[in-house]
Amino acid sequence: MPVHLSTIQLAAAAILTVAGVVWAIGVLRLLRRYRAQAMRELAAPRLPFLPAQPGTGPLREAVELTPAEQDAFAGLIRQLGHR
Repeated sequence: MPVHLSTIQLAAAAILTVAGVVWAIGVLRLLRRYRAQAMRELAAPRLPFLPAQPGTGPLREAVELTPAEQDAFAGLIRQLGHR
């Protein structure tokens, strides 16, 4: 027990500490309750499984390049490779 504090000051500090702990516990309980309630309200109904997927997707397209376009593309790749 510190000598420079009176008994009343020590008792007040203990009471304030207990009150703070009780307040914090109460706030945490309220937050948990309302968070759980909000999560139940916001929960969207979900499908039990994924619906059937339609086919494999769009067909791939291909374009033949002329020799000049192939050379230009090769030059572009070389330029990008030096960076």
